[in-house]
Amino acid sequence: MGKINLENTINEDTMKLATSRMKRRLERIYLGGGKKKIEKQHSKGKLTARERIEYLLDQDSDFFEIGAFAGFEMYEEHGGAPAGGVVMGLGHVSKKLCMIVANDATVKAGAWFPITGKKNLRAQEIVMENKIPIIYLVDSAGVFLPLQDEIFPDKEHFGRIFRNNAILSSMGIPQISAIMGSCVAGGAYLPIMSDEALIVEGTGSIFLAGPYLVKAAIGEEVDKETLGGAHTQSNISGVTDYVMKDDKEALDTIKDLVGKMSNQFDAGINREQSIPPSRNPEDLYQIFPNDATKPYNTYELLDCIIDEDSLTEYKKDFGKTIICGYARIDGWSVGIVANNRKVVKNAKGEMQFGGVIYSDSADKATRFILNCNQKKIPLVFMHDVSGFMVGKRSEHGGIIKDGAKMVNAVSNSTVPKFSIVVGNSYGAGNYAMCGKAYDPNLIVAWPSAKIAVMGGKQAAKVLAQIQMSSLKAKGENPDPEKEKELFEKIKSRYDKQTTAYYAAARLWVDAIIDPVDTRSIISLGISMANNAPIEKFNVGVIQT
Repeated sequence: MGKINLENTINEDTMKLATSRMKRRLERIYLGGGKKKIEKQHSKGKLTARERIEYLLDQDSDFFEIGAFAGFEMYEEHGGAPAGGVVMGLGHVSKKLCMIVANDATVKAGAWFPITGKKNLRAQEIVMENKIPIIYLVDSAGVFLPLQDEIFPDKEHFGRIFRNNAILSSMGIPQISAIMGSCVAGGAYLPIMSDEALIVEGTGSIFLAGPYLVKAAIGEEVDKETLGGAHTQSNISGVTDYVMKDDKEALDTIKDLVGKMSNQFDAGINREQSIPPSRNPEDLYQIFPNDATKPYNTYELLDCIIDEDSLTEYKKDFGKTIICGYARIDGWSVGIVANNRKVVKNAKGEMQFGGVIYSDSADKATRFILNCNQKKIPLVFMHDVSGFMVGKRSEHGGIIKDGAKMVNAVSNSTVPKFSIVVGNSYGAGNYAMCGKAYDPNLIVAWPSAKIAVMGGKQAAKVLAQIQMSSLKAKGENPDPEKEKELFEKIKSRYDKQTTAYYAAARLWVDAIIDPVDTRSIISLGISMANNAPIEKFNVGVIQT
């Protein structure tokens, strides 16, 4: 008993330290360009991006920030880009769940880095899929010119945002923009392609080319206000719809506009009275092991997240390396697909490794996903997967075909999907468990998450073996010390690239979260998804 308690304590300390480290990093990110830049923003009579969002939200509304780690450690040679220079997330405005996107002018005057564009596109993708209003709080100097080739011309670059503005409008999804600072060049299209645009007097300006570029291009001298200030763009050009005296009046007006909107969409996802989990969510700290290779009881993890006594397990004694079942989370009906991390025996008495997807597990998960689509029940994927089983027996048993069926079902699934990466998410297992490429409505990671083709140790072994074999083929005898040095070098690089921070910096996940918030974030996601009607499901070519 003492050994179990000691292990739980080590697990708890490890996860709490990882979560604390994550929160400390977030605190630095929340400062944007730093205290001096914040003071400069205030001296102009402007609120910061985060202050604007806080003022806009209902008093009792939480804010689920998406992409806070975007750009993390990616642009150090340019001075960094905390949160990618733009703050975005989900919160309630006038009792309606909205996506809010606010340029952070303390970071390079709100300039657009490549990751800024990717982050904005993710916001629009979520809005399109879930049919919720989007609010843009614009304060940006435009594209970050030193990296213009990485943000300007391609399909998923800057121009895609304006294309999405038009698509959102055609879908009837409300878009409101407030011009609260600079709005220059191509960026000027975003607020004006929204349904309604507000501009703040004295600080807001919008034009295709600023005074310096106008002089360089056509020799005309004109000041900023005359060229594109609030009076010009509202009273002369009619480009903007409302003139606001300051930030707060603009935000109050947005609240009023949102408050008068009708609820246009409803998916009708089943929900009953919420019942607390059977275990305290803080027990998650003790359950998840400090060593990712150790097994643990996934059912205990689920007991901290789902409503008490709500799990109805599907094919319990078949395909045991994946747990499938109907449950409720905060009253919402959900289908759970979770990797079972315990070593199990199949019906033939054969041992199966925990966290590995075998043919029978893939078959079970496929059928369960089909059932959830048939019943219009949202899916929740809990990742801790090493991949599909390999080897002669698995290949002879058709593991590729069974895996393809599962991937097909996930790909064609039309119900809302939510992915929680709690541990490993390796190889094709990431795909089958609804990784980022498979359009989850939200995908989040615990600080313990690792996402890659394979683990760092395995990858280093493979790559080192390849390089040593290459030397042998050339007639050279590999030096064991050099082989060890090469292994450690590859492993170190690979380990860094598998972390939750590396993934979040590149928006492979929407956020890194405290494990105790898992339940509330899934509930928020389903509440968001409930705005969009669920389309008819078609499994595609591969049948089960």
